[in-house]
Amino acid sequence: MQKRDILKPDWLKIKLSTDKGYGETGRIIREHSLNTICSSGRCPNQNECWSRGTATFMILGDICTRSCGFCATKTGKPSIVNDDEAYEVAQSVKLLGLKHCVITSVTRDDLDDQGANHWFRVINECKRVNPETTIEILIPDFRADKKMIDLVISAKPHIIGHNIETIQRLTPAVRSGANYQTSLNVLKHLSKSGVYTKSGLMAGLGERPDEVEEALRDLYNYGCRIVTVGQYLKPGPNHIPVVEYITPQQFDYYSEYALKTGFDYAFCGPLVRSSYMAEKALDKLKSKV
Repeated sequence: MQKRDILKPDWLKIKLSTDKGYGETGRIIREHSLNTICSSGRCPNQNECWSRGTATFMILGDICTRSCGFCATKTGKPSIVNDDEAYEVAQSVKLLGLKHCVITSVTRDDLDDQGANHWFRVINECKRVNPETTIEILIPDFRADKKMIDLVISAKPHIIGHNIETIQRLTPAVRSGANYQTSLNVLKHLSKSGVYTKSGLMAGLGERPDEVEEALRDLYNYGCRIVTVGQYLKPGPNHIPVVEYITPQQFDYYSEYALKTGFDYAFCGPLVRSSYMAEKALDKLKSKV
C-alpha cells in the first residue's frame, strides 16, 4: 500500500456546526460514563448524528485487543468490564428518546467469553427499559465461537451486524487478527437464526471494483441481507493511507449492484458508515413485510 496521503475531494468536505442537540447528546453520554464509536472511531458523521440526538454506543470499554490498521480505537490491555454499563446504556437510550438504538463493542479476546455475556445483559436491559426501541448491534467475530454468538442471538436484537470491512485480498493487511472466511462464517451462522444480518465494507484501500462485487456476492451467499459501503478515511498519521477516493457515482453503482444481487437494503456513499442512518434499513425492511 502507498505511504503518501492524497487530498480529499470536495464531496468529502463536511460543514461542522454545534447546536443544542449536539451538546445535549454529549452531556448524556458523559454523565453516564459511556463510550461511543462516534468519538473513538473519529467518525466524520459525529456532528450530524449527535445534533440529531443519536449516537452509537460502544460497550466493553474503549481499548481493543486487536490493532487493525484502519481503526482509530485505542489498542492494548483493556480495563475491567463495567458491570453498570447495561444500566447506563439503557438509561441513555431512554433519555435520548431513541426509536432505534445501535450498539457496538471493542474486541475482547482477553475474556473467556469474548464479552458475550456482557452483550447479553446490555441488550436485555435496553429492551426492558425501552420496549418500543428497536435494537441493532454490530459485533466482533467472537473468535467464531458459535456458543458465544448464540448467546448474543438469544437476546433477540432486531439486527445483528458483523463487518468484513474489506475485500478478501486486502484483509490480512487491513484487519489484525481477523479472517475473511471467518467473518463470512459468522454471518452465515447469524443468518441461520433468522435475524436480519448486516455487514459493511470500506472502499478506497486499493480494491478493484470487481473485487467489491465479489465481496458483495460473498456476503449475499452467506446470508447477509443488509449491506453498507463507505469511503475509508485515514483517522490518524499512523494508520493505513487512503489509496483512492471513490466517486459518488461509483458508490451508486455498488448500491445498484448489491440490490441486483438480491440484498434487501444497500446503503453506499462516501460518508456511509455501518451505523449511519441505520434506522432507514429497518424502515425499508418493515415496508416490505
